[in-house]
Amino acid sequence: MKFKFEVKDLFKLPNILCYIRIALVPLFVYLYFTAEEPVDYYVATLVVMLSGITDFLDGQIARRCNMITDLGKIIDPAADKLMQLAMLVTLAINIPYMCILAVYLIVKEVVMALMGLVVMKRANRRLDGAKWYGKVCTAVLYVCMLALVAFPHMQVNLQYVIMIVCAAVLTFAFIMYIRIYIIMLKDNHYGNDERKLY
Repeated sequence: MKFKFEVKDLFKLPNILCYIRIALVPLFVYLYFTAEEPVDYYVATLVVMLSGITDFLDGQIARRCNMITDLGKIIDPAADKLMQLAMLVTLAINIPYMCILAVYLIVKEVVMALMGLVVMKRANRRLDGAKWYGKVCTAVLYVCMLALVAFPHMQVNLQYVIMIVCAAVLTFAFIMYIRIYIIMLKDNHYGNDERKLY
């Protein structure tokens, strides 16, 4: 399956919203690291919430207005991962063991990217956008990270509970994506082109 791209795809509204989400990442990092008062952390939280809203809007617009593009299928999850990583890395400065979660997210994304390349090369197949478990994982991570960003002085035990929840949903999504990549490789090996699970 070849990557389809036209210059006009760059200017479609869903993709423009993705650019905005990517631009919000350094803004969030700046606001978080310069925060001194509780209201400063709330402003940083609002930036992440704005990113989440634009994420919802670009998906709705793309589907309802028939603006789904191969470019969007790449930059949409990339924008999600950049914000997730930004939140994890910034929080790792203030919260013990958060760096482990950040490293875990990086390892997960690298392994999934490599698996995707292997599947494209060997089976000439790729995923048709994010799956429901990926979306659930993203939603849970956003909620958990927002709580930690908005309330930096939260009790340590509660912080640990939130980190465990994040690790659990990351692991679930990781396993599910690896499973579907394996199915894609098996289908290609056995010549099964009718299975519509991707």
